[in-house]
Amino acid sequence: MKKIALFLLGAVSLIVLLTQVGSLIGLIVSLAILYFAFKRFNRADSTGGKVLWAIVGIIALCFSISNVPAIIGIVALVGLYFVYKAWNNEKAAVRQPSDPFDHFEKEWKEFSHK
Repeated sequence: MKKIALFLLGAVSLIVLLTQVGSLIGLIVSLAILYFAFKRFNRADSTGGKVLWAIVGIIALCFSISNVPAIIGIVALVGLYFVYKAWNNEKAAVRQPSDPFDHFEKEWKEFSHK
């Protein structure tokens, strides 16, 4: 039952993530432009250069704010990560024997050869 729930959560998260790819790309590009404008604003010596990079930064900030639906995509990506981790932890737990007497013959051979 847990596997089915993990699979459904992963499927829904993947669908939501795929629908938000455009806004995620827009957010990444606008944040990169904002970072570049901030760096260039700090390096500019003239007032005209500072005004130009401030305007570019404000425009990039407006584009970043308009990509708020990308936050839903980020939450879906985090959900996929947690589903992946839970799925792998469950597989690792299955591999380890819970009863120490499961492999008695193997243990007995190792004990008797010592």
